[in-house]
Amino acid sequence: MSVQDGNQGIVIAIDGPSGSGKSSTAKGVARARDLRYLDTGAMYRALTWWMLDHGVDVNDAAAVAALVERPVIEMGTDPSAPTVSVDGRDVAAEIRGKDVTGSVSAVSAVPEARALLVRTQREVIDAARRESAGIVVEGRDITTVVAPEAPVKLFLTASAEARAMRRSKEVRTSDVAATQADLARRDKLDSSRAHSPLTQTADATELDTTGLSLDEVIGLVVKLADEVGEVRQA
Repeated sequence: MSVQDGNQGIVIAIDGPSGSGKSSTAKGVARARDLRYLDTGAMYRALTWWMLDHGVDVNDAAAVAALVERPVIEMGTDPSAPTVSVDGRDVAAEIRGKDVTGSVSAVSAVPEARALLVRTQREVIDAARRESAGIVVEGRDITTVVAPEAPVKLFLTASAEARAMRRSKEVRTSDVAATQADLARRDKLDSSRAHSPLTQTADATELDTTGLSLDEVIGLVVKLADEVGEVRQA
C-alpha cells in the first residue's frame, strides 16, 4: 500500500490510548475535510462480541484463532453516522458493553485476529483513497502497522485523570476511579502484547489533548493535514 501517491486520497492515521480523544477527533477531522472515517477499535470489539455471543472462551487464543474468519464484519465509513455490523446485525450498541470492553484486549492480542482485521482495514483504506478525498483512521496500531506510510501520523495522549473523566462520561458512570483503573489495565495489556503493541513512532506528531477543547484538537489536526496536503500538491 503506497499511501503517499498524490493521485489518490490522503490518509490521516491517529493512534493513542482509550480516552485520549481519538474517536471524536477523527470523526471531526473527517467531517471538516469531507473524508471517510474508520474506527479500527470497533472492528476488534465486533469480533470480540461475536466470540462472546457464540460462547467462545476469549482467553483461549487457539479457540479464537480457529474462528476469526467466521463472522462477517462490515464498517460504515460516514463520519456523521459510522456503522458496524456483524453477520448483517447492527451491533454498534452491544460492542460498547462491559463484557466486550473487558474482553477485547484478549481477542486483540491473538495474531490471527490482528492479521485478518489489518488486512480488512487496509482494504477499506485503499477503497477510500481510490473513491474519495481520503480517510481518517484511528486505533492503536495505525501508524505502526496498518498504514505506516500515512503522510499524516498522530499520537494522541491525555492525563490519566482526563481520560478517565471522558470515558466515564461516555459510558455514563460516576465511578471515575474504577474507570481509571480499567483504562490502566487496558493500557498495560495493549502496550505489552507481543503483536502490534500500542506505541508511538518517531515520526508521529504527539498531541496532548488534556487542556484542549475538542474543537481546538480538531483544528490542530486539520491544519497539519492541510499543510501536508499542500506539500503533496506542490
